Amino acid sequence: MSFKSIVRELRVMKDGIGNISRRGVEGRHWRNRTRSHIAPDVAPFDQIEQGQWANLPPELLLDIIRRVEESETTWPARTVVVFCASVCKSWREVTKEIVRTPEECGKLTFPISLKQPGPRESPINCFIKRDRDNSVYRLYFGLTPSEDEGDKLLLAARRIRRATGTDFVISLVADDFSRANNTYLGKLRSNFLGTKFTIYGSKPPTDASIQEHCRHSRRFRAKQVSPTVPACNYSIATISYELNVLRTRGPRRMHCAMHSIPFSSIQEGGTAPTPTSFPQPFGEKSSPSSVSDAKELAKDVSSADISSSTASLPLRESLVLKNKAPRWHEQLQCWCLNFKGRVTVASVKNFQLVAAVDPSHNVPAEEQEKVILQFGKIGKDIFTMDYRYPLSALQAFAICLSSFDTKPACE
Repeated sequence: MSFKSIVRELRVMKDGIGNISRRGVEGRHWRNRTRSHIAPDVAPFDQIEQGQWANLPPELLLDIIRRVEESETTWPARTVVVFCASVCKSWREVTKEIVRTPEECGKLTFPISLKQPGPRESPINCFIKRDRDNSVYRLYFGLTPSEDEGDKLLLAARRIRRATGTDFVISLVADDFSRANNTYLGKLRSNFLGTKFTIYGSKPPTDASIQEHCRHSRRFRAKQVSPTVPACNYSIATISYELNVLRTRGPRRMHCAMHSIPFSSIQEGGTAPTPTSFPQPFGEKSSPSSVSDAKELAKDVSSADISSSTASLPLRESLVLKNKAPRWHEQLQCWCLNFKGRVTVASVKNFQLVAAVDPSHNVPAEEQEKVILQFGKIGKDIFTMDYRYPLSALQAFAICLSSFDTKPACE
C-alpha cells in the first residue's frame, strides 16, 4: 500500500470516527428527552479505538508512522502526522515516541513544540502579522506569507491597554483569548513607561517546577476559571529597555533575563529545560480526581500571600540576552544590522539578540556572536521572527511583542 493510500484511509477513518461520535452525542440527547424510546445501537468510543487499525502489529505500526513522519517535513503536509496521533491511544503513543523535539529535528508538530527550545544550528523561520483594527498579532510558520493565506498559525496575542500598562494575552488560537480556556498560554505585561516587561506562563516552565514559583493574578480569580486551568502565572522572563534620557540618536537597547533558562545552556554540553507534555492534554476530559486536585491547587494559590513572582533560577545563573550593537552606515545615514535578507524595511523595532557573556565565562567567540533571536519588518504590518536554541517559540514571540508597545522614554 502506498503512502498516499495510507494517508487517504487515515483521513476517511478520522471523518468516520467524528460522524460516529456526533451520532453518539445525538443518541445521548434523545435518551435524556424520554426513556420510552429505544436508544440507537452505537458502540462507545473506547470500543472504536480497538478496531482494525488499533490492532496492527507493533512492528508494522512503528514502521508506518516512522515513514510518514520522515516524508512529511513541512506544513500543511505535516498535519498527517497529527492525524496519526488522533487515530487511537496506541497510535498516539507510537507517534509521540517517534516525533522528536524541535532541537533535534527542527520541526514543529504538536502544541508542546511551541514551548520546547528550537534547533541549535539553523533557526526556525516565522513571521508575524499585525491586525491594527483588533490589536491582534498572529505568529505563522514559514519564510513569508503565502498567497492563498493557508499559512500555519502557531500563536496569537491580543493587546489590552490598561491605566498602569499594557497586557499582551497569548493563546493557541486566533479568536479566543479567554484566560479560562485551556488554549491560554500566558501573557506579557509592561510597566507604565513601557520600559520593563514580564513574561508569564500559565503552566510551569519545566516539568519539575513547584507551586512556590507562581504568582496569583488579581484579575484571574479561582472562581472565574475552569478547574482544569491553574489560576496562577509563572514568571518566564523579564525584558528591560534602557532609558534614553538625553534623547541621543541610536537604536533601542534591551536586555532579556530568561529566568527558566540557565546560562550553561549555551556552553558546551549544556541543556535548556524541555517540557514533554502539558499538565492537562488539550481536548481531553479531566477525571473527577484531577478536577478536585485542580480545585485544591487553585484554593491554595488564592489563599497564599504572594506579592511578586519568584524566578526559578538565580539571576547570576540565568541566561541574559542583549541586543546586538548595529553599525552606523555613512552613506545611508542610518544604523544597520546584517539580517541576511530576512529584513527589508528600516524600523526602530528591528533587533537581533545575542547572549550577554562575561569575559570570565568560557564561551567561544563564535558562540557569542550567534544570533539567538532576530525580528524585523518586511512590509506593512508584516514582520519576520527567526529563533533558535535555547529559546522556544512562545518565549521568542513574547519578546517580539514587547517591541510593538510604545516607548517614548527609550527613543
